[in-house]
Amino acid sequence: MSTARPGRPRLHEPRRPGDTARAEILDAAAELFSIRGFTSTTTRRIADAVGIRQASLYNHFATKNDILVALLDDTIAPTIEFDTSIGDSVPAAVHLCALAWFDAAQLSAGRWNLGALYTLPELREEPFVEFRERRRRLAQRYRNLAVAVLGVDDPRADLPFRLVESVIGIRADSPRVDAGLPEVLAVAALRVLGVDDPDIVQRARALAHPPRAHFW
Repeated sequence: MSTARPGRPRLHEPRRPGDTARAEILDAAAELFSIRGFTSTTTRRIADAVGIRQASLYNHFATKNDILVALLDDTIAPTIEFDTSIGDSVPAAVHLCALAWFDAAQLSAGRWNLGALYTLPELREEPFVEFRERRRRLAQRYRNLAVAVLGVDDPRADLPFRLVESVIGIRADSPRVDAGLPEVLAVAALRVLGVDDPDIVQRARALAHPPRAHFW
């Protein structure tokens, strides 16, 4: 007997992480987009991977673009929220280290390497304008903090953001990411600016509380 909820017709039993149809759709799409590519993945294939009818998928997402927008937003929204939660009284170096730590952990935590989707040519199109702008603002936030640490506008100010996003390339080369990588990158984000202070790292660790793996 099927255990599906009313109004959620299934072809077979659930086999995806997540306690809602939306979560399962996102997990299936993340896998397919990451492995097969965005263009070659159809909503029908996503529905089949979840075990629901294609028509049921449209109860949650109107288009394939909407699914990609939701996945991309999940890579950046928690980091923006975390950054906003840090008070203005926190020194720039501590703030930057904590932000890098949390962000690197966020990019490392998901089941699928969604950061790799940042290079999709489709992201140049209109549906993804808001995501591109949010990512640009996050990069600028890193830069502003780095400039505050350096005390001057310096080419090194762009490096902490790039160091953090190196997680994406690391995950592309290896399915497993060392649990200590977020800390390594957070410390590197300081050292590239000429800061090497264990007390700053300790304070950043207390703020960061890196996220655990999640399934939307």
